[in-house]
Amino acid sequence: MALLEVKNLSISFGGLRAVDDFHVEIEKGCLYGLIGPNGAGKTTVFNLLTGVYKPSEGFITLDEKNITGKKTIDINRAGIARTFQNIRLFRDLSVIDNVKVGLHNHNGYSTLTGILRLPKYYRVEREMTEEAMELLKVFGLDGEAETLAANLPYGKQRKLEIARALATKPKLLLLDEPAAGMNPNETQELMDTIRFVREHFEQTILLIEHDMRLVSGICEKLTVLNFGRILCQGETGEVLNNPEVIKAYLGE
Repeated sequence: MALLEVKNLSISFGGLRAVDDFHVEIEKGCLYGLIGPNGAGKTTVFNLLTGVYKPSEGFITLDEKNITGKKTIDINRAGIARTFQNIRLFRDLSVIDNVKVGLHNHNGYSTLTGILRLPKYYRVEREMTEEAMELLKVFGLDGEAETLAANLPYGKQRKLEIARALATKPKLLLLDEPAAGMNPNETQELMDTIRFVREHFEQTILLIEHDMRLVSGICEKLTVLNFGRILCQGETGEVLNNPEVIKAYLGE
C-alpha cells in the first residue's frame, strides 16, 4: 500500500486549468522527484497536498486516510510537512526556537499551563529543548543554537528549514526546490543531507527541483509536469532519457 496516493487531482484559476488530472503513488521510504518547466504546476501540486488550495476534483490519501481539502494544520498533524522555495524561517527567533516551533505540533501544553508556568510547562520545555538539540546536531547546527535564524548563512538556513519540518514528525516530507540559490558545493552538501535524512529518519521525501544533477543523483522515481498535466512518470533513468521530457524540459 502506497504511503501517498493521489488520484484525478485538478484545480482551475480563472478558467485556467493549473493542474489537470494529477495522479501519483509514493511508497514509504521512497525519494521521489516532481520536475517540469517553470509554470508547469509543481508548486500548485504541493499547495494542494498541504491544504493551501482545495482541489476542484480528485482526492489525496496519506497512510490510508483521506486528507482531501483539510486545513493545512490538520494535514501537517496527519503527517505532511514542507519547506518552501523562498525560505520561510522565523527570522527573529533563534535557531533552536525555530525547531521548537515544529516540536510544539506534537508536544504542547495548554495556554493556562504556559501562563501559570505549571510543572508541566517546565517539563515539556526541557524535553523539547533536548529534542531540538538532537535534531540540530544531525544538521551540524547545534553550535549555533542561540544564533538568530536571520544571521545564518544561506545554506544553513536551508538546513534549519528542513530540521524544523522534521520536528513535526512527518510521514512525508515535501521539499520545494531545496537547491535554489545554492552553489555547486552547497548543492552537493544538500544531496548528502537529503540522503542522510531519508536513511536516518526512514523518511519518505517528495521534492521539486530544477537541478538535474541533484534529481538524477538522489531521486528513484520522477513525475514530469507540463502545462499542469503529467507528461511522463517512472524510474528516474527512463524518464530523463525520454525524448518528450527532454524537449519539454529544455524547451527544445
